[in-house]
Order: sequence, then C-alpha cells, then structure tokens
Amino acid sequence: MGRSFAGRGFIVFFIIGITAFLSLPRAFAEPKGTVVMFHAGSLTMPFEAMEKAFEAKYPGVDLQREASGSQAAARKVTDLNKPCDIMASADFKVIDKLLIPKFADWNIRFATNQLVLCYTEKSRYADQVNARNWYEILQRKGVVWGHSDPNLDPCGYRALMVLQLAEKYYRKPGLYDRLLANRPLENIRPKSVELVSLLQTGNMDYAWEYLSVAVQHGLKYVVLPDKINLGNYKEDPFYSQAVVKVTGKKPGEYMDMKGESVTYGVTLIKDSPNREAAIAFLDYMLDPKGGLKILKDQGQPPFIPCRVPTEQMKSMLPEKLKKHVTVKD
Repeated sequence: MGRSFAGRGFIVFFIIGITAFLSLPRAFAEPKGTVVMFHAGSLTMPFEAMEKAFEAKYPGVDLQREASGSQAAARKVTDLNKPCDIMASADFKVIDKLLIPKFADWNIRFATNQLVLCYTEKSRYADQVNARNWYEILQRKGVVWGHSDPNLDPCGYRALMVLQLAEKYYRKPGLYDRLLANRPLENIRPKSVELVSLLQTGNMDYAWEYLSVAVQHGLKYVVLPDKINLGNYKEDPFYSQAVVKVTGKKPGEYMDMKGESVTYGVTLIKDSPNREAAIAFLDYMLDPKGGLKILKDQGQPPFIPCRVPTEQMKSMLPEKLKKHVTVKD
C-alpha cells in the first residue's frame, strides 16, 4: 500500500514538474526565425560583424539587413508597408519624426559620430588639402566632390550643415553658395557609402562621410574643427544655427532639420513579425561587451549606457533592454 502510494506520488510530482517546465516563459527559449532590419548605410560594416556574432550565438535566427539612407529606411515602413522588426537611424530624430508614435513607441540613442571630408591619393590636391584650406580646394575648377541626398540620408543634410557652419566659423559670407555652385547635382547620391566606391575608383576627389565610414574603408580624411564637424555635443548651440529643409512624411510636406551633434537611434517596430528574436538581437547590440564593442572597435563611439530622454520612455522598453539604458536628454 505504501509503495503504491509512493509510486503514484512520484508520478504526480513528475507530471507537475513537466507541466511547470512547459509553462515557463518563452523568454527562456532560444530565439528563432527571421529578423528584418532596416538601417543607415553608415552602419553596414558594424552590423555585418554583429550579424555574424549573433547568428553564431543563435543559429536559429536569420538576421536580414537592408541598408539605405535613414529617411529611406523609415519610409519603407511608413509608405511601403514593408515588414520590419528593427530600424536603426544615423539620426535619432528621423525615428522621432517619421516613426513615433504610429509605428514605434520608443527610440534608444546608442552611438555618436562626426563628419569628415574624405579623399584618396588619387584625389586632386591630395598633397595639399588640410583643415585650413579644404573649403578653398572644394571651390577649385576641376575638383569633383559630392555628398548624399539630404532627403534620403542624414549624412546628406549634415554635409550641408557643415558647409553652412563653415561660412559662419570662417567668417566667409557667401561661402555656402560658392561651394554648392561647384558641386553639380549628379554628385549627390542616395546614401553616403555609395560615394566610397567613387572615391576609390578616382571618379570623385572628395566626399563627405562619417568618421567611422572613413576608418572602416581605409580612406584619407580631413578632420574639421569641433565647431563645424557636428561631433561635439557641447557645440550644439552653435550647430543649431544650421538648418536644412528636407521632405516630410507626405508628398509635398517638408520639415526643417536643425543642426545638432550626430546621434544614432534604434527602435523596435510596433508590428514586428518576430518580436522575441528582434529583442534578443537588440539585447546583444546594446551590450557593452557585444554590439557596442564592435562599434567602438570600428571607429564609432557608442553611448555606454545607451540613452532615452524620459523615464516614461524607459518604462516602455522591453525588460531585456532596460539594463542597457539610462535616462539622459
């Protein structure tokens, strides 16, 4: 009788244990499936490295990335209704202005950068250009230089901001217009990384890029004063004097982008098809020993910890991500 009861008791406890195990939160299961990410072109190389590391850790996940200008990436969600899990922008304001609140709830600022003027040994006046004369060289006849499309890529409107600020900083009235007069429209490309190949093949002498892109591609570059390179948040009051008008949410609408230090942002799209796996990737991406280390190693300073502007926004983050984030406007 005792043995029979003990046997039945064992079975009961076994069943209870199995039931408890099966009812554990899905968070304990490894993420699987496809994660779709739209991101700024300037993040291509670090995200490629993150993709390899993350997929090695979670073989069941396939991270599929599409690089473009940040505004173009946002419009794939807002205008084209393309399925997407994660969107990462070279300007956090693109997420604020185009995705929140309809398509996303929050926006984590995770890295910074600065603009530099890139060139190669093949560039005209490569042996002369420096931080004191770059704006004179860009005005010379025969010099071919360009930037990305301001309506599609933050690096494009930031390049124009640098030129506006240079006019004020160097006290050269009309400098902005004179520079643009020596830059034909065909030298404007959809995203800044497309200009890299033009530099490398000798079809363009100079191009505006982020410092991280210059480092990652082994380009020569001119480092500009902090007053105009958009890389020092302490200079935001001066940067704010630069304003570039770009296309807005709807055809015929425009919005003013005001100068501010370069800050990257990332968000989870509200109707993410694979939310669980997307959060797992973001958890890796925002980890100082994971994705943020890759950013740092590739010449792009990360924020450690990453930032959101309010406690309310932090409260909206998935639990896994809160440990990577602090509240700082």
